[in-house]
Amino acid sequence: MELAFVLVKSKMGHEMEVMHDLLKIEGVKEAMGTYGQYDVFVKVQVPAREDVERIITKEIRKIRNVISTTTLPVIPGQGKK
Repeated sequence: MELAFVLVKSKMGHEMEVMHDLLKIEGVKEAMGTYGQYDVFVKVQVPAREDVERIITKEIRKIRNVISTTTLPVIPGQGKK
């Protein structure tokens, strides 16, 4: 199972709309609003690395009012017990 966190920047005033659209994507497990440079923190969990790439490039980045994304892929075997 592949896990990645995606930081999403959206157009001002469209954060809730973007978050709602993100949660419709299969593989997006959580989406939470944040303060600061990014507007939404997204947890993506899918079977394969290729699925992470597809979700980000073909789905998340194409959501209306998404300005940019930064992806943080998790290193397998490190982290949570």
